[in-house]
Amino acid sequence: MNKARREIEEVMTQVDIVIEVLDARIPDSSQNPMLTTLRGDVPVLRLLNKKDLADKSRLDLWLEHWRGNERVLAHPFSTVDKTDVAKISQWVSQMVPHRGTAEKPIRAMIAGIPNVGKSSLMNALLGRRVAKVGDEPAVTKSQQKLKVTNGFQILDTPGILWPKIENPDASYRLAVTGAVRDTAIDYEDVALVGLKFFLSDYLEALTTRYKLKDITADSEPYDVLKIIGSKRGALRSGGKVDMHKSAEVFLNDVRTGAIGPYIMETPAMIAYEEQLVEEAKAAKEAKRLAKIAAAVPQRQQASNRQYADKQ
Repeated sequence: MNKARREIEEVMTQVDIVIEVLDARIPDSSQNPMLTTLRGDVPVLRLLNKKDLADKSRLDLWLEHWRGNERVLAHPFSTVDKTDVAKISQWVSQMVPHRGTAEKPIRAMIAGIPNVGKSSLMNALLGRRVAKVGDEPAVTKSQQKLKVTNGFQILDTPGILWPKIENPDASYRLAVTGAVRDTAIDYEDVALVGLKFFLSDYLEALTTRYKLKDITADSEPYDVLKIIGSKRGALRSGGKVDMHKSAEVFLNDVRTGAIGPYIMETPAMIAYEEQLVEEAKAAKEAKRLAKIAAAVPQRQQASNRQYADKQ
């Protein structure tokens, strides 16, 4: 983690723009706050990758949210859409108009958390396989510097997660979409969080996919997961539902878009969650300070007793 941070800090002094690949299904949770801090005034092109898996109406909310920030340019994106890939040179030129020649090429850093499509983007940009591609997070291990055209160079960095994810809801959204390894959080817990979300926000898509009856937004996620498992053959001997297998079935459908397009967060939701996180941090700090204050008289009393014993 520290090594990756140092690499990013070093590269940041050499680049004109950051191309940040985000997961369009979690536009905020897939941002790395460490990167936001480290890039300073360096402009950023945010590519909301996997746009085909994203709910367009919610995607528009995020584009509007970032619009007006002259240092941020955001576009829905797909690494398999050749038209999108061809537009990247135009977008970076828009953000860095003073460079783009053979003598002064635009130097861009490609960054993003694991499993958002950085390697696929590099391969699409260069028209050849230069980076390992896979469904497992963190397949990009080292930094690479490559020429796209005479006026455009890219530097890749390892896909990294920040040391501490302060928002627990963001942690689960990362797990649901597959940005963190399946061993990081209990598989069944991840599926239940995902099901709760779909029951609340995309009930029709969920019931259509699994042909569910008498299911409402208030239904218990555990009961729904059990029904899904029984319908999809996730059974143990004796006909008992294998909940882990049920979770695998559901999460695979979520990640591949089999249930339908979705986005798990909106700007308003994130603003509310950030407020809760700050309130929790403030309460924790107040508790810590109160504990210190309470301990001072006790230490003083102990000191007084030690002094008295010596007399």
